[in-house]
Amino acid sequence: MTERITKDTVLCISLAGRPTNIGTRFHNCLYRELGLDYVYKAFTTTDLAAAIAGIRALGIRGCGISMPYKETCLQYVDALDDSVRAIESANTIVNTDSFLKAYNTDYIAVAALLRDAGVTPADSFAVRGSGGMAKAVVAALSDNGPRNGTVIARDQSSGRELAQRYGYRWQAEPGDARATLLVNATPLGMAGGPGADELAFDAAAVQAAELVFDVVAAPALTPLIRLASSHGKRVITGADVIELRAVEQFVLYTGVRPAPEQAQRASELARSAGA
Repeated sequence: MTERITKDTVLCISLAGRPTNIGTRFHNCLYRELGLDYVYKAFTTTDLAAAIAGIRALGIRGCGISMPYKETCLQYVDALDDSVRAIESANTIVNTDSFLKAYNTDYIAVAALLRDAGVTPADSFAVRGSGGMAKAVVAALSDNGPRNGTVIARDQSSGRELAQRYGYRWQAEPGDARATLLVNATPLGMAGGPGADELAFDAAAVQAAELVFDVVAAPALTPLIRLASSHGKRVITGADVIELRAVEQFVLYTGVRPAPEQAQRASELARSAGA
């Protein structure tokens, strides 16, 4: 972030029902460190169509999209990246000369993390949840990995729909489900929530797994991640997802990819002071 904002300073924003300072701290930290003449500001809106029209009209370079706008925003942009088409949800809009294109860096980040973890078509998986992050995970698995999978979701309508869309099984409860990859894509384990101390999968399932992935980022060391680590399992945390998806947004906005240590410092700063 430039020390002095001028008429040439590039503006990036976020739109969320409940804005936080996490993205603001992350992006502005990297702008400062990399000497980029950008500034990032968080907003909310009661008129999404007008807000996105403002992005186009004012030359705002990029916009992070959070709930509840991830699906609704699609009707207001000019093009959809394949990452959006995969799950019909966006978390990023990039403005290039008034042409708005939507991306989903959740999907991009999850696909990269699964690939880096060595997930292969020979693996089996169980994903608990059927919301936006579950869609990103299941789509990434379908595009890049296992064919033997189960979607576990109490909501029969959304759970069965997600499973059937990609040719997987659906069941309402974990039961005795066993797989080499376990993914929690529900709020279970989230600090301050009603299921903060709950495990998305039982100890027997964790013992049978090789890799455990929890999308919950606060805390990064959820009960599930702590249990998996105590059994020597490889893990992917929600903090890993948040950092990588923010990096991918940053690259889309600026064309600059920060070094891993720079991204880690920005991520630590973003999380250190709460929302």
